[in-house]
Amino acid sequence: MAAAKPYRSACLAGLALAAALALGACNRDGAGERAPERGDVAVAKVDNKTVWSSDVKREAVAQGLIGEGEPLDAGSPLFRRVLDEVVDQKLLAAEAVKRKLDKGPSGQRRLAAARERILGDMLVESVVSGAVNDNAIRGLYQEQLKLSRRSEEIKARQIVVGSVADAEALKKLLASGASFEALAMERSTDAATRFNGGDLGYFTTDVMPETYDAALKGAGAGALVGPFPVEGGFALVKVEDRRLEQPIALETARPQIVRFLTYDQIRDLLEKLRAKAKVETLLKPLDGAAKPVPPADAPKAAAPQPPVKGARP
Repeated sequence: MAAAKPYRSACLAGLALAAALALGACNRDGAGERAPERGDVAVAKVDNKTVWSSDVKREAVAQGLIGEGEPLDAGSPLFRRVLDEVVDQKLLAAEAVKRKLDKGPSGQRRLAAARERILGDMLVESVVSGAVNDNAIRGLYQEQLKLSRRSEEIKARQIVVGSVADAEALKKLLASGASFEALAMERSTDAATRFNGGDLGYFTTDVMPETYDAALKGAGAGALVGPFPVEGGFALVKVEDRRLEQPIALETARPQIVRFLTYDQIRDLLEKLRAKAKVETLLKPLDGAAKPVPPADAPKAAAPQPPVKGARP
């Protein structure tokens, strides 16, 4: 599995130019350069300095155009657009160095801050890639499945008409063998379900109006329920199936679990680093400001767990 992308991608996009400035200051000639990554391909030259395919992919990730580890075809329009942006960055960086903008105190501080943020991201990526793996994802998924409560789902069809008399007349037709689906398409006034034969799909009664809950309670598969009042008239409901709510599939839950595990790893890493460091805040607290952060050795509050809820097909 590809390493989870840390929650600092928004910062990375803003750092791209600063990183280019830092690289431009190195003043290395592109001749004889080795590919920085296995399988890397040179895709452009800017004043004899090589632009590699990995440079373009990294910029695309920084802008949130692709995910960490996702492929980016060198022949695609997106690759060519990002390549143009990388070339522009290198030209701007070279001109900034030529004007010695990197030599002043402000430039030095900004480059140093960019370097620290990039190194921080690299550390987070390293920690997360080792911890957020398929075993961890499956383990948390199974743990949440055990904790989740599954409701009962009902699969049903409905016909909605304007009066009780109309509903009772349809009920007689159904008793004589008429097709529920055909009558729904012909007579139902519910636009949301009429043209698919009144199909409501699978649902739990807690998401339906209260009258459905009361009417369908205890109704088994094959039962015809109603008429009972609903919005827009009176409903006849045919119950087709009852089952336990299906849990969300692992692949559907995977992005949510990856986000949770990533957050958990970053939080633990920062707590450990703060516990070992001496951090002093020199600002005076503002009136009405939030309470100070508890010391690192205080009991940790549990982070919200990623729910594994039922998913309707």
